[in-house]
Amino acid sequence: MSDEEKASRYITPDYSLLGDEHVKRYRETNGEVGHIWNGATALLLTTIGNKSGKPRTLPLIYARDGDNYLVVASKGGSPTHPAWYLNVSDNPEVEIQVKDQVMQATARTAKVGEERDRLWKILTDIWPNYDQYAERTERLIPVVILEPTTQEK
Repeated sequence: MSDEEKASRYITPDYSLLGDEHVKRYRETNGEVGHIWNGATALLLTTIGNKSGKPRTLPLIYARDGDNYLVVASKGGSPTHPAWYLNVSDNPEVEIQVKDQVMQATARTAKVGEERDRLWKILTDIWPNYDQYAERTERLIPVVILEPTTQEK
């Protein structure tokens, strides 16, 4: 895809629901508010802080690949990884909430090459801005696979 085509796919986000407020509204409404964010699907990811040892929850855009959930450690194209990615790198056992379903999962980074390329395409079909974010940074933005380890509850 050309740079011009990527630019034409960029979605200007509505930031009226963000961060802690997004998490709060998502939980209060079992995802009725917040599961769809700017036309993309969002889940809540809870990690254990690699320095604090405390749970940290944030909303992330996700896609599905079979039974697995896919998220991107983009940080908007920042030169550094987001804190949540450092957390799952140290402790891959996480909790995710998708609408009213809460489940335990194991996080792993997609293998660079064929696996990551295939998953990246799935994710950019949902959130085209990831291509723009990738152009803003020299780091290879990780694709993270969240593999559920418990039944949805």
